Amino acid sequence: MLTDEELALIQAIEAEGSLTRAAAALGKAPSTVSHAARQLETRFDALLFDRRRYRLQLTPAGQLLAQEAQRLALDVSRLTRRVKQVAGGWEDRLWIVTDEIMEFETFVPVIRAFDALQSGVALRITHEVLQGTWEALRDGRADLVIGATNAPPAIPKLRWFELGVMEWVFAISPRHPLAKAREPLQQEQLLAHRAVVVADTSRSIENRGYGWLAGQQTLAVPSMHAKIRAHCDDLGIGWLPRRRVQSLLKNGKLVEKRVADAREPNVLYVAWRNDHVGRALEWWLSQLKQTRLARRLVNGVDATA
Repeated sequence: MLTDEELALIQAIEAEGSLTRAAAALGKAPSTVSHAARQLETRFDALLFDRRRYRLQLTPAGQLLAQEAQRLALDVSRLTRRVKQVAGGWEDRLWIVTDEIMEFETFVPVIRAFDALQSGVALRITHEVLQGTWEALRDGRADLVIGATNAPPAIPKLRWFELGVMEWVFAISPRHPLAKAREPLQQEQLLAHRAVVVADTSRSIENRGYGWLAGQQTLAVPSMHAKIRAHCDDLGIGWLPRRRVQSLLKNGKLVEKRVADAREPNVLYVAWRNDHVGRALEWWLSQLKQTRLARRLVNGVDATA
């Protein structure tokens, strides 16, 4: 590891290309700089400066030393900041997993507000679907989950609260054969048509599905956005978040149909493990408990196409 003075010496020689000019830049006598340069070569037992040319240049070994020393200095600086950050009660990183049903756009104002704290905490936001969201918390792949569906499972030190309720609408393309069928639609009618579903991302917890019937053909898609698009393009039928498709229902790109066995609204949960709660997690929890924000997150952004 180089001292700050040694790193400054190498950088000055590299920039100035002259012992005299490097000494002037450092505010030192040329003899002092020359002696320091030779001591550095003795320390590393390597030729670091090429003195054979008109310009004083770094050898390949000297260039490597300068680059690595600068990188290490930056690493030490970053590490120092992170240590102070954690000592002050902030986490080094906060991993947030949202159920895919939540839209990232609704989190942007919250992220900006968190950035304004200048905490230094690195945010990582990913998403899972259905049981995969709870599994991420159980397996340590999440510090906080937002929008998890289904009842909270048995997870050690689990804490949770309800974020809100999401209502569903059975919506299909106006071109679909069921669009003009008499209501309410019966299960026998639905079974004859393919359902569009968002695939559960659980690796080990038993996968669960909603909005389709046993024996019904399905088209599994990666996101709710893709599911909405598939409904509009007449690729299948099923349930969609009412708030997110209001515009599509209004402009006729989707048609609402009453179903004999209506889908119950989903309660969405915020959950975390209480084994370690830092200042970043506390801040996010306080924000998510605000009614106005919770309503915006649950309702999402109304689709327009």
